[in-house]
Amino acid sequence: MKRWSLRVFPLFLVLILVSCGSTEEGTGGSENEEETTTGEENQEQTDSEKPPETITVQLKDSDGKEVGTAELEQEDQGVDINLVDSSLPEGMHGFHIHEKGSCEAPDFKSSGCHFNPTDVSHGTESEDGPHAGDLPNIEAGEDGSVQKEVTADQVTLKKGEKNSLLKEGGTALVIHSKADDNKSQPSGDAGERIACGVIEK
Repeated sequence: MKRWSLRVFPLFLVLILVSCGSTEEGTGGSENEEETTTGEENQEQTDSEKPPETITVQLKDSDGKEVGTAELEQEDQGVDINLVDSSLPEGMHGFHIHEKGSCEAPDFKSSGCHFNPTDVSHGTESEDGPHAGDLPNIEAGEDGSVQKEVTADQVTLKKGEKNSLLKEGGTALVIHSKADDNKSQPSGDAGERIACGVIEK
């Protein structure tokens, strides 16, 4: 009886060790799966925060007619805006980013005021200006066409940042009937809003 007991004990010990080894391997696999899942989730979050390569904005007049487009692209120094318009009155026009992503004709007042997340005064000639949405004036030729490229250095297309043009509620590009004098409050005495386009991804 004693000999039989001594033979069984080593076999029982081997079975325990094998069982423990299998359990540890299973646990390790679960941890690897969790790490992979977490890595994928982090990558998805990072990708969602990346700015889009280019955003195309369609500008329409008070009659709902498309009069131009603007290509927005994120650069290191800000957002590059390339405007091409074909149906503007000849002369200088104020050009701004407005605080709401809405362009209800005919007056486009639904676009709100200038985009101004830092709550400063309007215009480059103001002591504590300009608004983040203040852009240089544009000039339309005799045929009503204009092509202008500007860099808005106080804004971004990166979501989640205070000065993002893709904030909740959106933003819009607006062209005015007169030139912006860069000092009159609150919008440079630029006249009526004659074209508008929503900035959206």
